Amino acid sequence: METTRYTQQHEPRNTMSLYIDSASHLHHDLEKNLVVTCPHCLTVSHITPSAVPRFEDLQLYRPNQVGLVYLCDACHSPIFLRFTVRAYGASRIELSPQFTEVERARERFSFTYVPEDVERMFREALNCYTHGAFNAFASMCRRTMQAMCADLGEAGRLRLFDELNAVRDLADIQPEIFATMKSVLFGAELDASSPLPLLDGYEAGILLEVAKDLVYEAYVRKGKLQQAIMVRRFFLDETNTDITPLISSAG
Repeated sequence: METTRYTQQHEPRNTMSLYIDSASHLHHDLEKNLVVTCPHCLTVSHITPSAVPRFEDLQLYRPNQVGLVYLCDACHSPIFLRFTVRAYGASRIELSPQFTEVERARERFSFTYVPEDVERMFREALNCYTHGAFNAFASMCRRTMQAMCADLGEAGRLRLFDELNAVRDLADIQPEIFATMKSVLFGAELDASSPLPLLDGYEAGILLEVAKDLVYEAYVRKGKLQQAIMVRRFFLDETNTDITPLISSAG
């Protein structure tokens, strides 16, 4: 069996079986458990294989990567996944179980209480992440934090530092990854000449959740709490004006 130059040398060989047989049928041990976030309906849904390349064509051209088409079981829209070829054999073509989503689901966030300048920066950051531009995403996350610091002032900046440390403890983020997150988000605050570290997909995913949490805690949570208190105060005032005193003034 011929191994391609893209074979993952350290990947466990017995995690699962994923291959295309000589009849161009896809075999996947965990097919029933394959779920993704659909980029069309944004639902976390099971996906079903719909189109598989012909075995003869793959054997002829021997590409290093193979594209498969799945259908979202929720909205029946096509979802395109790209797999790396592990090896070509006489009767089967083995694929790596790891895949790349050609079209990623759009990242969502509630901007109801977020200031316009911060919203502009963070929307662009989320768009960068959606398109897999992880280092552009890191750059926009830094600009988002700079906009937040300018809006919240010195006291707010210190609260952001405290919240970042709290996230580290809550999520048990590894020290080296946390150092990267801190450098991305606040490196320019500590040193104007601080360069942005390069991120891979895993680090970018952690940064995404950290940045979402910081923006949420600084604006969305505060806004929701203030609105809830204001509504309760309004109804309390309305109730009090309609209550007839139980004890009348003595003559």
